[in-house]
Amino acid sequence: MSEKKKGGGALLGAAFLMATSAIGPGFLTQTASFTSQYQASFGFVILISIILAAIAQMNIWRVLCVTGLRGQDVANKLLPGLGYFVSFMIVLGGLVFNIGNVGGGALGLNTLLGLPTKAGYVVAGALAILIFLLKNAKAAMDVLTKVLGGIMIVVIFVVILVVKPPVGDAIKNTFVPSAGVNNLVLAILTLLGGTVGGYITFSGAHRLIDAGITGKDKVKEITKSSVTGIGIATLVRIFLFLAILGVVVKGVTLDSGNPAADAFKQGAGEIGYRFAGLVLLCAALTSIIGAAYTSVSFLKTFHKGIAEHENQVIIGFIAVSTVIMLVLGNPAVLLVLAGAFNGLILPVTLGICLIASKKKSIMGEDYSHPTILLVLGAIVVALSAYLGVTTFVSQLGKLL
Repeated sequence: MSEKKKGGGALLGAAFLMATSAIGPGFLTQTASFTSQYQASFGFVILISIILAAIAQMNIWRVLCVTGLRGQDVANKLLPGLGYFVSFMIVLGGLVFNIGNVGGGALGLNTLLGLPTKAGYVVAGALAILIFLLKNAKAAMDVLTKVLGGIMIVVIFVVILVVKPPVGDAIKNTFVPSAGVNNLVLAILTLLGGTVGGYITFSGAHRLIDAGITGKDKVKEITKSSVTGIGIATLVRIFLFLAILGVVVKGVTLDSGNPAADAFKQGAGEIGYRFAGLVLLCAALTSIIGAAYTSVSFLKTFHKGIAEHENQVIIGFIAVSTVIMLVLGNPAVLLVLAGAFNGLILPVTLGICLIASKKKSIMGEDYSHPTILLVLGAIVVALSAYLGVTTFVSQLGKLL
């Protein structure tokens, strides 16, 4: 295989890894719940959150891939010791979310095949581990995320054809929301964290660094890959929104325990319910892989043993997530706290990258970061910091 073809495969693989890391069980539940609440106006939420996510993504990927340094290494260069703090936040959030992803995989297997929940935890974890038992695990990961991402897109599109959503109304409300812009701010910022929060935005950038796609001469490819990742996640979000909108506009109230699967069932019957299980399983598997790979990538520069045995450490990470899910059953409190904690990570990591982008000691003497990206990035930091702090305080207050 030529170097150009390998590079192209890694660029698309990084985009799919980022996108499918975002499209986890929480993504499906979040989209279904907000569509039920805001109906066609949720299109506006998707539009604005995706613009903000693209700004964050382009800034972070550009800084990391131009320097060839992973997130923790950029942070340590900016302030010695800061990288360890960032890694702690990312790995802790990644572990807890992976516990939830294993649970989502079991729910998908139960919906699709009727597999008992505890057996589902083991099967979901084992399927993800299989990838990292392969000799060329990263290439296999690239292929699997593309295939499972493609399956999700096709399956959801089929449901759209069945439920026949009001597309015209959705387009109109995407630009002029009937629910009112002020009422949609919290949903916009929540979606932003769910699309590029925590480990998610780093997954693709770290994959490109592993593939050697770094340096100022690769800025065009890096930017294209980062925007493609956001585009794939957006396509799935839009398709899912339309599929569920076609159900809730008929006055259907969704089951809050599994709103996405209930929407598919009420819109397309038993086959729709099985389709929901397949989508949930694909979403869970890709998110397990993405969370484990990215979390370990934040550790491997701190000790050469982790880098030398990266696949084994990733397998251990997935195994621990699976065992914890088996023991706890439903770690609801952990997941709520992790979700709130995750919201604090984006403003910190994006802020670090924005400051680093102006440091010639990090970026190089002849690098110039686009001013428009810097200014827009600062706005995203402010917005995400506000939501992150208020959400964390609110959730902590509920649990104490």
